[in-house]
Amino acid sequence: MTPLPTFALPLADPAFIRDPYPLLAELRERTPAFYDPGMKRLVLTRHADISALLRDRRFGRSALHRYSRDELGWPPPDPRQATFDAFNANHLLDSEPPKHTRLRSLVQLAFTPRRVEALQGRIEAILAAQLRGLGNRGTFDLLADYAEPLPVTVIAELLGMPEEERGLLRPWSAAIVKLYEPAPTGADQDSAEQAVQDFSALLRSLAAQRRHTPQDDLITALVQAEQGGDRLSEQELIDTCILLLNAGHEASVNGLAAGVLALLRGRGHWDTLVGAAAQEDSLGVFRSAAEELLRFDTPLPMFERIVLEGLNLHGTDLRPGEKVALLYASGNRDPARFERPDELILTRDPNPHLSFGLGIHYCLGAPLARLELALSLRALCRALPGLRLADPDADPVYTGGFVIRGLARLDVRAG
Repeated sequence: MTPLPTFALPLADPAFIRDPYPLLAELRERTPAFYDPGMKRLVLTRHADISALLRDRRFGRSALHRYSRDELGWPPPDPRQATFDAFNANHLLDSEPPKHTRLRSLVQLAFTPRRVEALQGRIEAILAAQLRGLGNRGTFDLLADYAEPLPVTVIAELLGMPEEERGLLRPWSAAIVKLYEPAPTGADQDSAEQAVQDFSALLRSLAAQRRHTPQDDLITALVQAEQGGDRLSEQELIDTCILLLNAGHEASVNGLAAGVLALLRGRGHWDTLVGAAAQEDSLGVFRSAAEELLRFDTPLPMFERIVLEGLNLHGTDLRPGEKVALLYASGNRDPARFERPDELILTRDPNPHLSFGLGIHYCLGAPLARLELALSLRALCRALPGLRLADPDADPVYTGGFVIRGLARLDVRAG
């Protein structure tokens, strides 16, 4: 049996974070599966392997529903992140059936496609307000002035968050998601722990208010969601709301900023969308463009799954509790699945990208993320058709993480 190749991904290298795709292409071709000694994980790079594993129920997002930490050989939980760990244990992303099935069924009763689509008019109004005056500012940071405000405003309105509390959501989200990186610091743990505690306290208060005085918002809908006499516990409701903020906000911000960067680098693509934006019925064009931008530069490049049953994968014996890293960013550029994968093709169809996952953990917020990205792009093209990069020759600067990969800023000129 040929031993599995060993390779350490340079996850902290700014050059790799800025442009991981050449190295990912080399790995995909030469070592499609390898062991990373730093992460202590088997890593998969090809679309077929990743998509198959995401549907394979011998892998999951958690193993603690079947085994104890001692049985898995895991260290005891870190008391510095007790609230964060409890949060992870109570939401959809890191739960497994039957708990996952129950939670998803209840949350779907509240987070319906109709509720999402009903947001279109409000999203367009928010975008118009954000764009007002940007054209007169010359150079501005598209990330801070446009990409960041929308998702947090939308999720705040969707939840029914009071106006005076909304400024806290972005810092809380930024702190919490740092614990999804492979090697968070002690300071990262402390910040995330405090953010989960503070957000939980606010949501607990709001949930109590909604039980007494229902409103037309998602917190009320989650409070009232009932199936066969079953309801979400208070903790499950709180952790679901925190997850909706984190998952919806980070991916949307990073996806929009990276997408605009790609479009402005390939000027012809931007001009094509500007032309389409003039048409009243152009949303379909922008929905297609959004899918391709999510494929082309994946905002959440790497996820993982935990082995639930002993098995052999790529010639390697895996035992329960071991983890497998899935390089979505690599699978989304796999030439075996996508024609001309390194080209941005805005009309690509079909487009089976991995950016929202697959299987039972397929992203519940995907419809909202798609709508936000399509509407954001269209509004930007209509308002600022002459948008340019402030310095086309400058290397983009990223925040420093690979699992949550995003630009630190994106300086542009209105025309």
